[in-house]
Amino acid sequence: MAAVLLLLASTCQLQKQVSSKMIVYQVKISDPSSHLFEVTLELENWQKDTLDLKFPVWTPGSYLVREYSKHLQNFQAHTNKGEKLPFVKITKNHWQIQTLKQPKIIISYQIYANELSVRTNHLDDSHGYFNGAALFFLIVGLESEPITLKIILPQDNWHVSTTLAPLAGHKNIFIARDFDTLVDSPVEIGTQKVYDFQVLDKPHQLVIWGKGNLKIEQFLLDISKIIETQAQLFDGLPYQQYMFLLHLCANGYGGLEHRDCCSLLYSRNNLSNPEKYENLIQLVAHEFFHLWNVKRIRPKALEKFNYESENYTTSLWFSEGATSYYDILIPCWSKIYSSEICLQKLAKDINRYLNTPGRMVQSVRESSFDAWIKLYRRDANSDNSQISYYLKGEMICLVLDLLIRNRHQNKKSLNDVLKRLWREFGQTEVGFSEDQLQQIIEQVSGQDLSKFFELYLDGITEIPFNEYLEPFGLLLKPQKMENYLGIKLENQLGRSVVKFVEIGSPAQLSGINPEDELLAIDGIKVTAEQLSERLKEYQGDDMIEITLFHQDELRTLGVQLGQPRPSGYELVEIQSPSQGQKQNLQGWIY
Repeated sequence: MAAVLLLLASTCQLQKQVSSKMIVYQVKISDPSSHLFEVTLELENWQKDTLDLKFPVWTPGSYLVREYSKHLQNFQAHTNKGEKLPFVKITKNHWQIQTLKQPKIIISYQIYANELSVRTNHLDDSHGYFNGAALFFLIVGLESEPITLKIILPQDNWHVSTTLAPLAGHKNIFIARDFDTLVDSPVEIGTQKVYDFQVLDKPHQLVIWGKGNLKIEQFLLDISKIIETQAQLFDGLPYQQYMFLLHLCANGYGGLEHRDCCSLLYSRNNLSNPEKYENLIQLVAHEFFHLWNVKRIRPKALEKFNYESENYTTSLWFSEGATSYYDILIPCWSKIYSSEICLQKLAKDINRYLNTPGRMVQSVRESSFDAWIKLYRRDANSDNSQISYYLKGEMICLVLDLLIRNRHQNKKSLNDVLKRLWREFGQTEVGFSEDQLQQIIEQVSGQDLSKFFELYLDGITEIPFNEYLEPFGLLLKPQKMENYLGIKLENQLGRSVVKFVEIGSPAQLSGINPEDELLAIDGIKVTAEQLSERLKEYQGDDMIEITLFHQDELRTLGVQLGQPRPSGYELVEIQSPSQGQKQNLQGWIY
């Protein structure tokens, strides 16, 4: 009840601020099937000769310049009497209006919205969804002013779901404290299902668009466990209300964190499958963890957002990597899945890491810095030339956690690093530097980690996993050996297409290229599904003939197979662990 009263008091205070201000956005949906949001911006009491509007090129949490203004059309500027105001487009996302001393200016435009993702806009006859960065202009000079948002629905049975504060006494009118808040508050419009629930005396909502066989009661119970576990880690919840917005679709996956909510995109097919449900729970745990790590505990470069260009930082390895590490642990600690499943999931990610050649090319700090040009712009050579800061960051956080836990007999852990970061940076929302992050990790661990950071963060030295796993009675063990060719195949409409060729592999040295169509080995047809079994018929160093189409040219190449390599790795408990190893493992995940 106290939380609700505090929220109401905050909303009333914000409404008083808005009453004297001048920014009103209206979003109208006349024809949902057109995929067009009709947006109007009304600006009152403007005093300057020119008005500069800039459209964001990216949205926080998704580190790629997406050029949102490419979806903007029919831009117009006029007075409240309907007189047109002259304007010029200065850059791809910058419009400048000559205001002619008019105190009230009205801007109108349309946004085409037909991309269903957590970072864009989507509108059709079933619903509307938008992100502020992809729909609204930033008004230069008024970034910190409150903004009123009016939403005009196309049908009476549609409703609005958002964490924006409602304007008292008005339906479908909301208030954003400033432009950052408007960007950080996605809006769902339609006939979405809404489930209200309480956790730790605070109101929460699960909002679902799309059909699926999700067991709602179990899902709400598991979400509540995740909330409670993370609240225990950070000593409370830093919000007054929170909303989980879930889009169920045919095929899709994604999540985007916000200050008081998160957007989730997940495939509705076969949600009764335990592994698929566990992956959904991981996604929930990941995005919810971000409300601390990223939304409040964030690198200095992301303390204030520049919506016009890239915001560079070398710290995404921690912002995303630690979150990826904890999204596996949190459901385990919450007893949603077992410690055995937790170890399987960790092993799966270690496998992905060790099967990415780019880990020996790009450092994790370089990966963080180059997020804008590499991670979301993958090509056929990506796995050879780069490593995901999500994935290697997770690996770094795994071994750091084990290092700290082993040194302090589980009385300290990476949890203490996060708690320190929360107290010193998150609660005040002051960005941390790389040096400050390292200092806190070293202080918690009780040792100088400069060599560790030099080797594994600045460098590309292979991580000695078993050195850190052994004190916990675990071993990373190679699985069965397979003859080495060095390609990944994909079945595309009955064609076995090469999607990846590892640099320096027998396949690359013989001239096999991405997008080649593999036809036969030694004159016998082979498919993507059969390749692994066919290679078992040979010995390492055997010569084989591969027949393929390179573009439209038929080729037969001689390939000398490499020595067998592990098909993967698994995390296993060692035989006869010591009492100390048992206690370490018990204190970590059991």
